[in-house]
Amino acid sequence: MLTSKQRARLRALANNLEPVLIVGKGGVTENVVLEAENALRTRELIKGRVLETALLSAREVCDGLCARLRAEGVQAIGTKFVIYRENRDLPEEKRIHLGR
Repeated sequence: MLTSKQRARLRALANNLEPVLIVGKGGVTENVVLEAENALRTRELIKGRVLETALLSAREVCDGLCARLRAEGVQAIGTKFVIYRENRDLPEEKRIHLGR
């Protein structure tokens, strides 16, 4: 569970990120989960976007992905969402240090 201070740091880091995950009208499919898993494996923090044609909100997509990936939802605003999952296998210089 993230503290509010950690969540604020992750939100600040996510500000400059481009969305790497796009969710369409199909919702949270196996392919979307697989793409999110791969993205979280190579980086700890990812941003996603929900298309206007999707039947789910960004919050619903974020919560669904977090439950399936054992990740933390950082924020969901408008059509964008941010997910974090610690990866201890990443090299030290690529890891995000939250001061736990």
